[in-house]
Amino acid sequence: MKTIPSSELIINPRGAVYHLDCRPEEVSTTILLVGDPGRVEQISKVFDRIEFKNQHREFITHTGYVGKKRITVCSTGIGPDNIDIVMNELDALVNIDFETRTIKEIITPIQFIRLGTCGSLQADIPVDGLVAGTHGLGLDNLLHFYDHKTEEAERQILGAFINHTGLQGHLSTPYISPAGVSLLKHFVGDFHQGITVTCPGFYGPQGRILRMGLSQPLLVERLSSFQFGAHRIVNFEMETSAIYGIGKILGHPCISLNAIINNRINKTFTTDMQKTVDRMIQKTLATISDSNL
Repeated sequence: MKTIPSSELIINPRGAVYHLDCRPEEVSTTILLVGDPGRVEQISKVFDRIEFKNQHREFITHTGYVGKKRITVCSTGIGPDNIDIVMNELDALVNIDFETRTIKEIITPIQFIRLGTCGSLQADIPVDGLVAGTHGLGLDNLLHFYDHKTEEAERQILGAFINHTGLQGHLSTPYISPAGVSLLKHFVGDFHQGITVTCPGFYGPQGRILRMGLSQPLLVERLSSFQFGAHRIVNFEMETSAIYGIGKILGHPCISLNAIINNRINKTFTTDMQKTVDRMIQKTLATISDSNL
């Protein structure tokens, strides 16, 4: 079997993967991804016990137990580029033998659950609500660096989206990947569901104007008005498409859960973001525990 060179998989002197500074035994196969490094401790403080704490740069990783369920929570920082680092390294920790630098014969699926914040793109989905993304639709270009396939159902949604928005050719070509059905079905009652759009920035790429003009001034309007059958875009943020796309390629089920902290249609912003994020965390941990995910 082909050996992965040290230049491609960087392992530090303590036997840990480079960016995360974690060793294989220090992570679980149920992983919560959060953008904010401070949110890691916010989650792990409710663990019944903590086994490992690791930190390198903006990447903080805690692994512990809620009841009998072993969970890792890892901060990614902001943006698809950081997702590329974190998911590749977490997959390597589980599915590559660090002694031989070879891919293991049996691949172990990892459950990736993002807990983030987002902006609503629908007037009827209010601030302080929760969203579970059925699909991640990327306006970034990350997935185009990988060999990936789009299934027919997603290809139809994507074609309708490109025709509706006219974005192809002006920016990078959009792409789309679905959530893991095995996870999505557990986040229904308390969560709005729909397509999550991922943008490669917070200001211009999300239609915000400060001191620079926009090449796509109608972006928010076109996203919010898109409809294909039962599918509509409900929110946007900066990580989901990369999580879903990489997860699909590697064979890992993924779900992106987001607390709505602003509504771009109604021009409103939450007055208590922490309360909403706490509610999302509590519901997610309860679902993981009760459903034995």
